[in-house]
Amino acid sequence: MGKQVRVTKAAFAAVTGALLCSTAALAQDDGLRAGVSEDMPELMELYRDLHANPELSFEEHETAARLAARMRALGFDVTEGVGRTGVVAVMENGAGPTVLIRADMDALPVVEQTGLPFASTVTATPATGVETGVMHACGHDTHMTAWIGAAQQLVDRKDDWSGTLVMILQPAEELGEGALAMLEDGLFERFPKPDYALAFHDAAQFPAGMIGYSPGYALANVDSVDVTVRGIGGHGAYPHTTKDPVVLASAIVMKLQTLVSRELSPLEPGVVTVGSFRAGSKHNIISDEAKLQLTVRSYTDEARKLLLDGIARIARGEAIAAGMPEDKLPVVTVAEPYTPSTFNDPEFTEGVMAGFRQRFGDDRVMQVPSVMGGEDFGQFRRADPDGVESLIFWIGGVPEEQWQAVQAGEGSLPSLHSPFWAPDAEAVIATGAEALAGAALRLMPASGG
Repeated sequence: MGKQVRVTKAAFAAVTGALLCSTAALAQDDGLRAGVSEDMPELMELYRDLHANPELSFEEHETAARLAARMRALGFDVTEGVGRTGVVAVMENGAGPTVLIRADMDALPVVEQTGLPFASTVTATPATGVETGVMHACGHDTHMTAWIGAAQQLVDRKDDWSGTLVMILQPAEELGEGALAMLEDGLFERFPKPDYALAFHDAAQFPAGMIGYSPGYALANVDSVDVTVRGIGGHGAYPHTTKDPVVLASAIVMKLQTLVSRELSPLEPGVVTVGSFRAGSKHNIISDEAKLQLTVRSYTDEARKLLLDGIARIARGEAIAAGMPEDKLPVVTVAEPYTPSTFNDPEFTEGVMAGFRQRFGDDRVMQVPSVMGGEDFGQFRRADPDGVESLIFWIGGVPEEQWQAVQAGEGSLPSLHSPFWAPDAEAVIATGAEALAGAALRLMPASGG
């Protein structure tokens, strides 16, 4: 989600003006903004607690328990431990569609450097075995808090909607595994299957309170590929007696660049990046192995297959051309599970955004380019593409002062996953709670409404 989106100062002024709306303006809406505003002191207290107490992927035990208790207090039927640490909260409120609203819970192995008074000092030991700091460096704490805020507003307005609300807290988004874990644990069989699925993500590239969206493919398939290039080692002074895996791996790296430039349609986005190349241990020794690690990004299943098949073909072909025997050909491994692309149903997306424009104003809602980042929210639609329409949108989090400074050429913006990422949480949460609740009200109108 690191792609930069340019936003003008005029647009930012419109955003901040809308956020600081007058009492008269508040009186013209349905009272939802005023309701969220009343809840903000309590929501910000929750946010600070979540931020100070982050938990890594599939370790979100305390986070899940704390928020599950709040949902029970609101009257939801709550089930914990779905997909290991996930939470499902259901409220049936008459006949009508089923709307799923999702927030992700996990933090990252990052040592926080924001300087916030409630900064995380939590440490943990992830799968790497190396102790690290833990931080909500991707803003999932704002997602969870807005999720609670939306739930509170929808409970307060039960007379205004009719249908079934399924609110889920998902683990392990950062691993790309949490949504699939919940689905494999019976999310769509044990609980009401949604007609619509909604989520948002905070954004580090545009102003706090601005809403961005991408119809169609919004986020990419994410594949991790390992290529073990085998050779015949020996003395560096006598290369003719060896089969050098470094030379072979280098040829593979260069040939891989033609997959996107010469095999994928110019109209079809794709990325093949070699992020790691490791081989050898000494100046004068030709090793017998080199290892490549790749990240591969695509949108469609067809493009994904083309790229993955091409990587395997190129690795094998270059090895054969280098004279490697059959038992020394490269080994290509594609990690499973992978993160599938996220597709925003275009008509559904435009309908929700029409409601957002009415609610927030045209200047606060902007179509933005799709990104090659990954997000496993796409799993929910993929589980039933004919039955579930889904949308994930972005809410800007860059504080006003920081945004204006960057526009003036002073400094730069920290990205998501940065130890310095400190969004304007109040703007993100207020916007997120109102947007999620407002979308749900629009999708589940009261009977006869």
